[in-house]
Amino acid sequence: MPKRILQGVVTSDKNEQTITVLVERRFKHPLLQKTVRKSKKYRAHDAENKFKVGDTVRIEECAPISKTKRWTVVVEA
Repeated sequence: MPKRILQGVVTSDKNEQTITVLVERRFKHPLLQKTVRKSKKYRAHDAENKFKVGDTVRIEECAPISKTKRWTVVVEA
């Protein structure tokens, strides 16, 4: 099964080797036909601590690294 890849913006880099990424998705409401924006935060593993707040990154699904981390940073988008 292929791993999911998402793109988002780094909102926090305060933890060691961890960044928080805000991923926004847009979709059309099934009844109202209005474009709806939903966002979710993911915690991703950043081994070299090279990403800072405001960077756009791509994250990939991986095996659990800690209690909350299930994603790793692939590349800066």
